[in-house]
Amino acid sequence: MKLLRYGPQGQEKPGLLDAQGRLRDLSGQVADLAGEVLGADSLARLRQLAPNSLPLVDGSPRLGPCVGRVGKFICIGLNYADHAAESGLDVPKEPVVFNKWTSAICGPNDAVQIPRDSTKTDWEVELGVVIGKAGRYIDEANALDHVAGYCVVNDVSEREWQLERGGTWDKGKGFDTFGPLGPWLVTADEVADPQNLDLWLEVDGHRYQNGNTRTMIFTVAQIIAYLSRCMSLQPGDVISTGTPPGVGMGVKPQSVYLKPGQEMRLGIQGLGEQHQRTVAAD
Repeated sequence: MKLLRYGPQGQEKPGLLDAQGRLRDLSGQVADLAGEVLGADSLARLRQLAPNSLPLVDGSPRLGPCVGRVGKFICIGLNYADHAAESGLDVPKEPVVFNKWTSAICGPNDAVQIPRDSTKTDWEVELGVVIGKAGRYIDEANALDHVAGYCVVNDVSEREWQLERGGTWDKGKGFDTFGPLGPWLVTADEVADPQNLDLWLEVDGHRYQNGNTRTMIFTVAQIIAYLSRCMSLQPGDVISTGTPPGVGMGVKPQSVYLKPGQEMRLGIQGLGEQHQRTVAAD
């Protein structure tokens, strides 16, 4: 299933994309795509619904983030060896973990705000993993059983605040609008192998990132198992699993960063595309 949320910011309704690419309303079935609704039993019940029995949504409403009421937005850094190299950093021996504040979350096509006085705002296409089953001390062999589905994430990053303002990555990663999620939550049963997905990103029509999740240093299963030793994972938690090479910071001979008025387009095989315009923060 391709599940989504649509409508004005803060008033999103749950929806489903049918086989013809039409938007169907799920609000008569579930209140939101959040928490326990993302569990296996709930998703199985939704899977039994006939999409053509659901109300058709007219027009082209705004798409919101594909998961509501996210509890934790956990990110993995330097998870592709060639991205670590372009960043001038060693390949990590254990996953590099940081957080994005949940206030950074926005819709997949919402405007991305360039923070005031920022000169180093960057892009990162990433595979997002949405937890559907709670757990602690999860075995790697069973880790994917805890996944509700997958989505596209743009891990927008302000490099000065990330790397030059006291050494805490979270600051540069958590500005408002720095976490577009979606367009859809594609349930795990429709993703045959999360370690073999093409992902890419363009700015103003120029392709900067082209990668595949097969080159991750730590797999989705390894990441879930590792994180579950540090914290409990709960339904609706989102894990962003790292980016392939091609970020603006890594462009040679001189880094390239985002400015207001640019267009980002990014996607992952089978998981849809995001389209964002950059604007100056109010």
